[in-house]
Amino acid sequence: MANSSVYDFAARDIKGNEKQMADYKGQVLLIVNTASKCGFTPQFEGLQSLHKELGGQGLEVLGFPCNQFMNQDPADDDAISQFCSLNYGVDFPMFSKVDVNGDNAHPLFQFLKGEAKGLLGSEKVKWNFTKFLVNRDGKVVGRYPPTTKPEDIKADIKKLL
Repeated sequence: MANSSVYDFAARDIKGNEKQMADYKGQVLLIVNTASKCGFTPQFEGLQSLHKELGGQGLEVLGFPCNQFMNQDPADDDAISQFCSLNYGVDFPMFSKVDVNGDNAHPLFQFLKGEAKGLLGSEKVKWNFTKFLVNRDGKVVGRYPPTTKPEDIKADIKKLL
């Protein structure tokens, strides 16, 4: 059976624990591939702001560190977690580092890319801080490029809450 929603997947959280995406059933998800040493890294602030403002209404921001773009997240999970917490006050769920492209791409990202294609129909994630918006039914409803700031997605998120 083909996967039909994000709830069909699991991923390791940044502490190494297996986490079922089904645990987020009924919530709106903003799934982002992140990096600690990227020009877009300050977007952690905007993501945390969305998490704080809309978390109580059913939004869950999920961060997935990725080191596939010019080695911009070379640290281990523990160091990444500390960086995000200390520099940006991140307390939304962060996951263990993943690949988003290529043969070793995490199955969740393979699914997200297939459901919401990028520019010109490309499935490939172009850079860090590509954002996927998922509705309360686990369906991918939007894909935003790294240049789209988290606050610019707020209206789309509110429509789903």
